[in-house]
Amino acid sequence: MKRNILCALVYAATFCAPLHLSAQFGAIFGTVRDSTGKPVAGATVKIIGTSPLRGGVSKSGGTYRVAGIRVGTYSVQVSSVGYTSQTRNGIRIEADSEINVDFSLSFDRDRYVDSCIIYEYGAFPGSARSLSEEEYGGVLPGGVGGLAIRGGRAYETTLRDAIYPAPAVISEHSEEMGRSADGQWSEGAIYAPVAENELVSSRDQRFSTFSIDVDPASYSIARGYIGHGALPPKDAVRIEELINYFPYDYPSPRGDDPFSITTDVADCPWNPAHRLVRIGLQGRKLEMAQLPPNNLVFLIDVSGSMQSGAKLPLLKQGLQLLVAELRAEDRVAIVTYAGNAGLVLGSTSGERKSEIIQAIESLQPGGSTAGEAGIALAYDIARKHFDAHGNNRVILCTDGDFNVGVSSREDLTRMIELKRREGIWLTVLGFGGEAHNDATMELLADKGNGSYAYIDGIDEARKVLVRELGATLFTIARDVKIQVEFDPARVVSYRLIGYENRMMAREDFHDDTKDAGELGAGHAVTALYEIVTAGSAGDHGDGSGPELSGLDRAPLRIRPASDRGDTLLFVKLRYKAPADSVSRLLIGPVLDRGQRIGEMSDNFRHAAAVAEFGMLLRDSKWRGSASYDDVIERARGARGADAEGYRDAFIRLVERCRSIAAK
Repeated sequence: MKRNILCALVYAATFCAPLHLSAQFGAIFGTVRDSTGKPVAGATVKIIGTSPLRGGVSKSGGTYRVAGIRVGTYSVQVSSVGYTSQTRNGIRIEADSEINVDFSLSFDRDRYVDSCIIYEYGAFPGSARSLSEEEYGGVLPGGVGGLAIRGGRAYETTLRDAIYPAPAVISEHSEEMGRSADGQWSEGAIYAPVAENELVSSRDQRFSTFSIDVDPASYSIARGYIGHGALPPKDAVRIEELINYFPYDYPSPRGDDPFSITTDVADCPWNPAHRLVRIGLQGRKLEMAQLPPNNLVFLIDVSGSMQSGAKLPLLKQGLQLLVAELRAEDRVAIVTYAGNAGLVLGSTSGERKSEIIQAIESLQPGGSTAGEAGIALAYDIARKHFDAHGNNRVILCTDGDFNVGVSSREDLTRMIELKRREGIWLTVLGFGGEAHNDATMELLADKGNGSYAYIDGIDEARKVLVRELGATLFTIARDVKIQVEFDPARVVSYRLIGYENRMMAREDFHDDTKDAGELGAGHAVTALYEIVTAGSAGDHGDGSGPELSGLDRAPLRIRPASDRGDTLLFVKLRYKAPADSVSRLLIGPVLDRGQRIGEMSDNFRHAAAVAEFGMLLRDSKWRGSASYDDVIERARGARGADAEGYRDAFIRLVERCRSIAAK
């Protein structure tokens, strides 16, 4: 009887008096800005005196909110890399209420600045003007980057003026900025070889088949080399990744399919005798609130190779940006590996941000790298908390230096492919500068149904982990394959620009067991073909070709040869819904309306400019009349709205590359 009464009292206290309990707690909210008024994202907010410690992280707009604070008087501390921390004392939390406390952080000049070199973002600072500390006012001019040097370590500023450790350790008078003796910035970096696609006769090979690719890593890798005064190695330049680094405002999908398809044709800028075909996919955009719950396991490399400023310190700051976006229904665990794998944080609700941040801040580098053991433990944690209706994903953060234990690519990829079939996917975030294993990181992401991004600065971390969070974490279509069927009567030859490591056999298009690329929420994919049309100046034959067979065309009805008009080719696309094992087929014609490049949209002209830039970096034999001047002129005319400044930054990057190439 007494036990029943006790249970009843416990039940009543727990479930029947929520108003009484909630009245003992309050919340604090506000905005963190710098001394120029710009919002500071990723700032850590701690409520000093709470037990356990309560806190949070400012979001992309600088806003923060910490709830569940017991009534009392506290000190609130806000800190962020590159700024002087600020503490506000005597903050009174009242029952069942919220208090607004804003912060304005100053740049930490005493810690980070002895002298400052001002230069355009991404440019090599060797030829830039050096400012003394007296000249440096603590706030860098808007739209300009800088390099603060103290004790031989460089701290680079982004376009948003947030200071973070740069990839190089240099002296104030360094001329080489971390370049090796042979002029290469990343002497130890490993890249998979890329053999450029050739011009193919449509009579010999009427079908072109490839898997989509949404990895943006190659662009930020190339940007790192150029920013350090060197041209990237050819194999580091994957042109499709350069093109797909940028957002394109293609039309949103309207029907049941999760993406729209846009196609158009114009003359080819670097070879006006040829035509340029663009195929664009736009994934359905979803707000964070619309995404299913996330079951995430951060697998973090804390080996000795991760100790440089461009690696673990940058990684920790980037992860804090992501934590700020998590919801209560999301769960996060942290596994580390260096010699031995270990669980730093068990699966924790995204609502408990302060605990997650504390775990991230506790990470320290040291030891050798046993990557396979870490991956096995991370997948085990993800499996234990598997959500059948959610997004189950391991996020591997590393420089790719797997050098201890059973670490062959075959063993790793077999494990990752097996877990992929169980519904646990892998996303790879690469870090490094001095040396990174790009080839391994790209391979693992490919086998794990995830994307691979290379983080070269805090602004790139913000792009990948905040602005494009849906595309990074949530897949709306998988095994997406494109097959283009050319009309040999209209197209003499063709060349797919990029996608060399995504090419597939013709028969793989119909085989649903063949793995292909994934499309994330809100992500755009662009592919370009350079083609030679029959009767054009580039056609050195008679322009004739065999009749189209109609093979693989159902359910389209193919018109007779005499009535084809301006149909050059057909685009066929297969994809699977995330939970399906059978693909769906979409087919449509591509029409050539005779347009010139100057008549095309900003999207088309920008994609063409980036492709031309990629061919220049690779010194491609297909570059024709391409030049840095032409790229810059075309890109300037294709800026469009450019809300995030990516296209403007691209123009400055090409200008810097032009200067390097001229030397």
